[in-house]
Amino acid sequence: MKAYLALIIVSLLLPGCDANDQAAAGQQISAAEILAGDGVAGYLRAEAPRTFSFPADHGPHPGYRNEWWYLTGNLETLEGRRFGYQVTFFSSAIRPQGENECGPDTTWCSNHIWMGHAALSDVQEASHHADEIFSRQEPALAGAKLDPFRVWIQDWQLFSTGNGFPWELEILADGFALTLSLSPLKQPVLQGDRGLSQKSPEPGNASYYYSLTRIDTSGQVRVNGETYSVSGSSWLDREWSTSALASDQSGWDWFSLQLEDGSELMYYQLRDLAGNAHPNSSGSMTSIMGTQTRVSPEQVRLTPISDWQAPDGTVYTTQWRMQAGENDWIIRSAFDDQLMDVTFQYWEGAVEVLDAGSEVTLGRGYLEMVR
Repeated sequence: MKAYLALIIVSLLLPGCDANDQAAAGQQISAAEILAGDGVAGYLRAEAPRTFSFPADHGPHPGYRNEWWYLTGNLETLEGRRFGYQVTFFSSAIRPQGENECGPDTTWCSNHIWMGHAALSDVQEASHHADEIFSRQEPALAGAKLDPFRVWIQDWQLFSTGNGFPWELEILADGFALTLSLSPLKQPVLQGDRGLSQKSPEPGNASYYYSLTRIDTSGQVRVNGETYSVSGSSWLDREWSTSALASDQSGWDWFSLQLEDGSELMYYQLRDLAGNAHPNSSGSMTSIMGTQTRVSPEQVRLTPISDWQAPDGTVYTTQWRMQAGENDWIIRSAFDDQLMDVTFQYWEGAVEVLDAGSEVTLGRGYLEMVR
Protein backbone atom coordinates (compact mmCIF):
# COMPACT_ATOMS: atom_id res chain seq x y z
CA MET A 1 0.00 0.00 0.00
CA LYS A 2 2.83 2.38 0.72
CA ALA A 3 3.83 3.17 -2.84
CA TYR A 4 0.60 5.05 -3.38
CA LEU A 5 2.08 7.80 -1.22
CA ALA A 6 5.15 7.77 -3.43
CA LEU A 7 2.88 8.25 -6.43
CA ILE A 8 1.63 11.45 -4.86
CA ILE A 9 5.18 12.65 -4.37
CA VAL A 10 6.07 12.01 -7.99
CA SER A 11 2.87 13.63 -9.21
CA LEU A 12 3.70 16.80 -7.33
CA LEU A 13 7.29 16.84 -8.54
CA LEU A 14 6.53 16.41 -12.22
CA PRO A 15 5.97 19.65 -14.12
CA GLY A 16 2.69 20.22 -15.85
CA CYS A 17 0.62 17.60 -14.05
CA ASP A 18 -2.86 18.40 -12.81
CA ALA A 19 -1.95 17.70 -9.17
CA ASN A 20 0.89 20.20 -9.34
CA ASP A 21 -1.42 22.82 -10.78
CA GLN A 22 -3.94 22.22 -8.01
CA ALA A 23 -1.28 22.46 -5.33
CA ALA A 24 -0.01 25.75 -6.77
CA ALA A 25 -3.57 27.07 -6.70
CA GLY A 26 -3.93 26.11 -3.03
CA GLN A 27 -6.63 23.52 -3.71
CA GLN A 28 -6.91 20.33 -1.71
CA ILE A 29 -5.72 17.25 -3.57
CA SER A 30 -7.69 14.07 -2.94
CA ALA A 31 -6.16 10.61 -2.91
CA ALA A 32 -8.71 9.45 -5.47
CA GLU A 33 -7.58 12.10 -7.96
CA ILE A 34 -3.88 11.38 -7.53
CA LEU A 35 -4.24 7.60 -7.42
CA ALA A 36 -6.62 7.14 -10.32
CA GLY A 37 -4.07 5.13 -12.30
CA ASP A 38 -3.61 7.52 -15.22
CA GLY A 39 -0.41 7.70 -17.25
CA VAL A 40 0.33 3.97 -17.25
CA ALA A 41 1.40 3.73 -20.90
CA GLY A 42 4.84 2.22 -21.32
CA TYR A 43 4.99 0.63 -17.86
CA LEU A 44 4.67 -3.02 -16.96
CA ARG A 45 1.47 -3.86 -15.07
CA ALA A 46 0.43 -6.51 -12.60
CA GLU A 47 -2.21 -8.27 -14.69
CA ALA A 48 -1.89 -11.97 -13.87
CA PRO A 49 -0.24 -14.24 -11.30
CA ARG A 50 3.50 -14.73 -11.83
CA THR A 51 6.13 -17.16 -10.59
CA PHE A 52 8.02 -15.72 -7.63
CA SER A 53 11.66 -16.59 -7.08
CA PHE A 54 13.70 -15.93 -3.95
CA PRO A 55 16.05 -14.33 -3.25
CA ALA A 56 15.71 -12.64 -6.67
CA ASP A 57 12.38 -11.02 -5.83
CA HIS A 58 13.86 -9.29 -2.79
CA GLY A 59 15.64 -7.11 -5.35
CA PRO A 60 14.30 -4.45 -7.74
CA HIS A 61 11.76 -4.96 -10.57
CA PRO A 62 12.50 -2.53 -13.40
CA GLY A 63 9.66 -1.56 -15.70
CA TYR A 64 7.00 -0.98 -13.03
CA ARG A 65 6.19 2.53 -11.92
CA ASN A 66 6.32 1.93 -8.16
CA GLU A 67 8.11 -0.37 -5.77
CA TRP A 68 8.62 -0.41 -2.02
CA TRP A 69 10.27 -2.23 0.87
CA TYR A 70 8.24 -1.72 4.06
CA LEU A 71 9.27 -2.82 7.56
CA THR A 72 7.35 -2.56 10.82
CA GLY A 73 8.12 -4.09 14.19
CA ASN A 74 7.52 -4.28 17.91
CA LEU A 75 10.65 -4.29 20.09
CA GLU A 76 11.47 -4.13 23.78
CA THR A 77 14.39 -3.96 26.18
CA LEU A 78 15.25 -6.66 28.74
CA GLU A 79 13.51 -4.45 31.30
CA GLY A 80 10.32 -4.44 29.22
CA ARG A 81 10.43 -0.94 27.73
CA ARG A 82 8.53 -1.12 24.45
CA PHE A 83 9.16 0.51 21.09
CA GLY A 84 7.46 0.27 17.71
CA TYR A 85 9.15 1.21 14.46
CA GLN A 86 8.44 1.54 10.77
CA VAL A 87 10.80 2.13 7.84
CA THR A 88 9.79 2.33 4.19
CA PHE A 89 11.85 2.77 1.05
CA PHE A 90 9.74 3.96 -1.94
CA SER A 91 10.83 4.08 -5.56
CA SER A 92 8.75 5.80 -8.25
CA ALA A 93 9.63 6.04 -11.92
CA ILE A 94 9.40 9.39 -13.64
CA ARG A 95 9.14 7.85 -17.10
CA PRO A 96 8.85 4.30 -18.48
CA GLN A 97 11.95 2.17 -18.79
CA GLY A 98 13.73 2.84 -22.08
CA GLU A 99 12.47 6.41 -22.36
CA ASN A 100 15.51 8.55 -21.64
CA GLU A 101 15.42 12.33 -21.85
CA CYS A 102 19.04 12.70 -20.78
CA GLY A 103 21.68 14.44 -22.85
CA PRO A 104 25.25 13.27 -23.38
CA ASP A 105 26.06 13.69 -19.67
CA THR A 106 23.84 11.22 -17.80
CA THR A 107 25.58 11.50 -14.43
CA TRP A 108 22.74 13.43 -12.79
CA CYS A 109 19.90 12.21 -14.97
CA SER A 110 17.52 9.99 -12.99
CA ASN A 111 14.51 7.98 -14.07
CA HIS A 112 13.52 7.34 -10.45
CA ILE A 113 12.68 9.42 -7.40
CA TRP A 114 13.10 7.84 -3.97
CA MET A 115 11.34 8.66 -0.71
CA GLY A 116 11.97 7.14 2.72
CA HIS A 117 9.77 7.24 5.81
CA ALA A 118 10.92 6.24 9.28
CA ALA A 119 9.26 6.41 12.68
CA LEU A 120 9.84 5.29 16.26
CA SER A 121 7.05 4.91 18.81
CA ASP A 122 8.23 5.12 22.43
CA VAL A 123 5.37 3.39 24.24
CA GLN A 124 6.49 4.31 27.76
CA GLU A 125 6.64 8.01 26.90
CA ALA A 126 3.68 7.85 24.48
CA SER A 127 5.85 9.78 22.04
CA HIS A 128 6.07 9.31 18.29
CA HIS A 129 9.10 10.41 16.26
CA ALA A 130 8.91 10.58 12.47
CA ASP A 131 11.22 11.62 9.66
CA GLU A 132 11.38 11.45 5.86
CA ILE A 133 14.05 11.67 3.20
CA PHE A 134 13.95 12.32 -0.55
CA SER A 135 16.50 11.72 -3.27
CA ARG A 136 16.91 11.30 -6.99
CA GLN A 137 18.47 7.95 -7.86
CA GLU A 138 21.55 9.17 -9.73
CA PRO A 139 24.46 9.41 -9.21
CA ALA A 140 24.13 6.45 -6.79
CA LEU A 141 22.33 8.61 -4.23
CA ALA A 142 19.57 6.00 -3.88
CA GLY A 143 18.70 2.66 -5.38
CA ALA A 144 18.24 -1.07 -4.96
CA LYS A 145 20.34 -4.05 -6.03
CA LEU A 146 20.32 -7.78 -5.42
CA ASP A 147 23.88 -9.08 -5.22
CA PRO A 148 24.74 -8.18 -2.57
CA PHE A 149 21.29 -7.09 -1.46
CA ARG A 150 21.00 -3.40 -0.67
CA VAL A 151 18.28 -0.74 -0.70
CA TRP A 152 19.36 2.77 0.20
CA ILE A 153 18.45 6.43 0.18
CA GLN A 154 21.59 8.38 0.98
CA ASP A 155 22.63 7.14 4.47
CA TRP A 156 19.41 5.22 5.17
CA GLN A 157 19.93 1.61 4.16
CA LEU A 158 18.72 -1.99 4.35
CA PHE A 159 21.41 -4.44 3.30
CA SER A 160 23.07 -7.84 3.60
CA THR A 161 26.72 -8.26 4.50
CA GLY A 162 26.87 -11.68 2.83
CA ASN A 163 24.63 -14.00 0.86
CA GLY A 164 21.08 -13.89 2.16
CA PHE A 165 20.07 -13.13 5.71
CA PRO A 166 20.46 -11.54 8.16
CA TRP A 167 19.68 -8.13 6.72
CA GLU A 168 20.93 -5.04 8.49
CA LEU A 169 18.89 -1.87 8.88
CA GLU A 170 20.61 1.44 9.53
CA ILE A 171 18.55 4.61 9.88
CA LEU A 172 19.97 7.87 11.20
CA ALA A 173 16.88 10.07 11.37
CA ASP A 174 16.04 13.42 12.87
CA GLY A 175 15.77 12.78 16.63
CA PHE A 176 16.18 8.99 16.58
CA ALA A 177 18.21 6.16 15.08
CA LEU A 178 17.73 2.46 14.35
CA THR A 179 20.45 -0.19 14.01
CA LEU A 180 18.76 -3.57 13.66
CA SER A 181 19.55 -7.09 12.44
CA LEU A 182 16.71 -8.98 10.74
CA SER A 183 16.37 -12.77 10.26
CA PRO A 184 13.08 -14.23 8.92
CA LEU A 185 11.59 -17.17 10.80
CA LYS A 186 9.21 -18.15 7.97
CA GLN A 187 9.30 -18.34 4.20
CA PRO A 188 7.73 -15.54 2.12
CA VAL A 189 3.94 -15.46 2.00
CA LEU A 190 2.33 -14.58 -1.36
CA GLN A 191 -0.60 -12.23 -0.82
CA GLY A 192 -3.76 -12.23 -2.92
CA ASP A 193 -4.00 -14.69 -5.82
CA ARG A 194 -0.55 -16.33 -5.77
CA GLY A 195 1.02 -12.94 -5.19
CA LEU A 196 -1.30 -10.87 -7.39
CA SER A 197 -3.05 -8.40 -5.09
CA GLN A 198 -6.02 -6.95 -6.96
CA LYS A 199 -6.90 -3.46 -5.68
CA SER A 200 -9.96 -2.86 -7.90
CA PRO A 201 -11.79 -4.71 -10.71
CA GLU A 202 -9.92 -2.97 -13.54
CA PRO A 203 -7.29 -5.25 -15.15
CA GLY A 204 -3.79 -4.23 -14.12
CA ASN A 205 -5.03 -2.22 -11.15
CA ALA A 206 -3.07 -4.50 -8.85
CA SER A 207 0.33 -5.14 -7.34
CA TYR A 208 2.65 -8.09 -6.90
CA TYR A 209 2.78 -8.51 -3.15
CA TYR A 210 4.55 -10.79 -0.71
CA SER A 211 5.32 -10.61 3.01
CA LEU A 212 7.82 -11.92 5.52
CA THR A 213 5.37 -12.18 8.39
CA ARG A 214 7.71 -12.93 11.32
CA ILE A 215 11.28 -11.68 11.44
CA ASP A 216 13.52 -12.13 14.46
CA THR A 217 14.93 -8.69 15.22
CA SER A 218 17.63 -7.39 17.53
CA GLY A 219 19.83 -4.33 17.82
CA GLN A 220 19.61 -0.82 19.14
CA VAL A 221 17.30 2.17 19.04
CA ARG A 222 18.41 5.65 20.03
CA VAL A 223 16.01 8.40 21.07
CA ASN A 224 16.30 11.53 23.20
CA GLY A 225 20.04 10.97 23.57
CA GLU A 226 19.64 7.48 25.06
CA THR A 227 20.52 4.16 23.41
CA TYR A 228 18.52 1.01 24.17
CA SER A 229 19.34 -2.60 23.31
CA VAL A 230 16.16 -4.20 22.00
CA SER A 231 14.80 -7.40 20.52
CA GLY A 232 11.45 -8.44 19.10
CA SER A 233 9.68 -9.21 15.87
CA SER A 234 9.35 -7.40 12.55
CA TRP A 235 7.24 -7.71 9.40
CA LEU A 236 8.29 -6.98 5.80
CA ASP A 237 5.85 -6.09 3.02
CA ARG A 238 7.09 -5.98 -0.57
CA GLU A 239 5.03 -4.67 -3.46
CA TRP A 240 5.61 -3.46 -7.00
CA SER A 241 2.99 -2.14 -9.38
CA THR A 242 2.02 0.55 -11.85
CA SER A 243 -1.67 1.27 -11.26
CA ALA A 244 -3.21 2.86 -8.19
CA LEU A 245 -6.60 3.23 -6.56
CA ALA A 246 -9.79 3.30 -8.61
CA SER A 247 -11.95 6.43 -8.73
CA ASP A 248 -14.35 4.97 -6.13
CA GLN A 249 -11.60 4.34 -3.52
CA SER A 250 -10.38 6.93 -1.01
CA GLY A 251 -7.91 5.18 1.30
CA TRP A 252 -7.42 2.11 3.45
CA ASP A 253 -6.96 0.51 6.88
CA TRP A 254 -4.08 -2.01 6.89
CA PHE A 255 -3.39 -4.47 9.71
CA SER A 256 -0.34 -6.72 10.23
CA LEU A 257 -0.85 -8.79 13.37
CA GLN A 258 1.60 -11.24 14.96
CA LEU A 259 -0.13 -13.50 17.46
CA GLU A 260 1.46 -15.22 20.45
CA ASP A 261 0.37 -18.64 19.16
CA GLY A 262 2.83 -18.21 16.26
CA SER A 263 0.32 -17.25 13.56
CA GLU A 264 -0.05 -13.96 11.69
CA LEU A 265 -2.86 -12.05 10.00
CA MET A 266 -2.61 -9.42 7.28
CA TYR A 267 -5.74 -7.60 6.25
CA TYR A 268 -6.32 -4.39 4.35
CA GLN A 269 -9.71 -2.77 4.21
CA LEU A 270 -9.91 -0.53 1.19
CA ARG A 271 -12.34 2.35 1.69
CA ASP A 272 -14.85 3.73 -0.79
CA LEU A 273 -15.64 7.43 -1.12
CA ALA A 274 -18.10 7.23 1.78
CA GLY A 275 -15.51 5.57 4.05
CA ASN A 276 -17.12 2.13 3.84
CA ALA A 277 -15.33 -1.15 3.11
CA HIS A 278 -14.62 -1.72 -0.59
CA PRO A 279 -15.28 -5.19 -2.10
CA ASN A 280 -11.61 -5.53 -3.11
CA SER A 281 -10.45 -5.60 0.51
CA SER A 282 -8.35 -8.69 1.18
CA GLY A 283 -6.04 -10.51 3.57
CA SER A 284 -4.45 -13.76 4.65
CA MET A 285 -3.80 -15.87 7.74
CA THR A 286 -0.45 -17.62 8.15
CA SER A 287 -0.22 -20.58 10.50
CA ILE A 288 2.65 -21.34 12.87
CA MET A 289 3.97 -23.76 10.21
CA GLY A 290 3.72 -21.14 7.47
CA THR A 291 0.57 -22.46 5.80
CA GLN A 292 -1.41 -19.62 4.26
CA THR A 293 -5.19 -19.16 4.12
CA ARG A 294 -6.75 -16.32 2.15
CA VAL A 295 -9.17 -14.04 3.98
CA SER A 296 -12.01 -12.41 2.03
CA PRO A 297 -13.96 -9.28 3.06
CA GLU A 298 -17.01 -11.48 3.65
CA GLN A 299 -15.07 -13.21 6.45
CA VAL A 300 -14.03 -10.01 8.26
CA ARG A 301 -16.08 -7.50 10.19
CA LEU A 302 -14.31 -4.35 11.37
CA THR A 303 -16.14 -2.16 13.87
CA PRO A 304 -14.67 1.15 15.09
CA ILE A 305 -14.64 1.48 18.90
CA SER A 306 -12.81 4.73 19.56
CA ASP A 307 -11.27 7.49 17.45
CA TRP A 308 -8.50 10.05 17.68
CA GLN A 309 -8.56 13.38 15.88
CA ALA A 310 -5.40 14.78 14.31
CA PRO A 311 -4.64 18.51 14.57
CA ASP A 312 -5.96 19.06 11.04
CA GLY A 313 -9.31 17.49 11.97
CA THR A 314 -8.77 14.11 10.29
CA VAL A 315 -10.27 11.28 12.35
CA TYR A 316 -8.44 7.97 12.77
CA THR A 317 -9.85 4.91 14.53
CA THR A 318 -7.31 3.85 17.14
CA GLN A 319 -9.35 0.98 18.61
CA TRP A 320 -11.18 -1.57 16.48
CA ARG A 321 -13.11 -4.75 16.99
CA MET A 322 -12.08 -7.32 14.37
CA GLN A 323 -14.19 -10.42 13.86
CA ALA A 324 -12.39 -12.75 11.45
CA GLY A 325 -13.75 -16.26 11.21
CA GLU A 326 -13.78 -17.71 14.74
CA ASN A 327 -11.56 -14.91 16.04
CA ASP A 328 -13.00 -11.97 17.95
CA TRP A 329 -10.34 -9.40 18.75
CA ILE A 330 -9.84 -5.87 19.97
CA ILE A 331 -7.09 -4.07 18.05
CA ARG A 332 -5.88 -1.21 20.26
CA SER A 333 -3.15 1.32 19.55
CA ALA A 334 -0.22 1.42 21.97
CA PHE A 335 -1.09 5.15 22.24
CA ASP A 336 -3.25 7.37 20.08
CA ASP A 337 -0.92 9.94 18.56
CA GLN A 338 1.23 7.90 16.17
CA LEU A 339 0.58 10.30 13.32
CA MET A 340 3.00 10.39 10.40
CA ASP A 341 3.01 14.16 10.16
CA VAL A 342 5.29 14.33 7.14
CA THR A 343 4.77 15.65 3.62
CA PHE A 344 1.66 13.51 3.21
CA GLN A 345 -0.09 12.76 6.47
CA TYR A 346 -1.27 9.32 7.53
CA TRP A 347 -1.51 7.31 10.77
CA GLU A 348 0.93 4.45 11.31
CA GLY A 349 1.55 2.84 14.67
CA ALA A 350 2.06 -0.08 17.02
CA VAL A 351 -1.02 -1.94 18.23
CA GLU A 352 -1.96 -4.70 20.66
CA VAL A 353 -4.30 -7.60 19.90
CA LEU A 354 -6.68 -8.46 22.74
CA ASP A 355 -9.34 -11.12 23.16
CA ALA A 356 -12.65 -9.28 22.81
CA GLY A 357 -14.20 -11.11 25.75
CA SER A 358 -11.43 -11.25 28.35
CA GLU A 359 -9.10 -8.52 27.02
CA VAL A 360 -6.18 -10.91 27.47
CA THR A 361 -3.30 -9.89 25.23
CA LEU A 362 -3.00 -12.23 22.25
CA GLY A 363 -0.34 -10.47 20.19
CA ARG A 364 1.02 -7.24 18.74
CA GLY A 365 1.20 -5.68 15.34
CA TYR A 366 0.97 -2.56 13.24
CA LEU A 367 -1.88 -0.51 11.80
CA GLU A 368 -1.79 1.98 8.95
CA MET A 369 -4.68 4.30 8.10
CA VAL A 370 -4.81 6.58 5.06
CA ARG A 371 -7.69 9.05 4.73
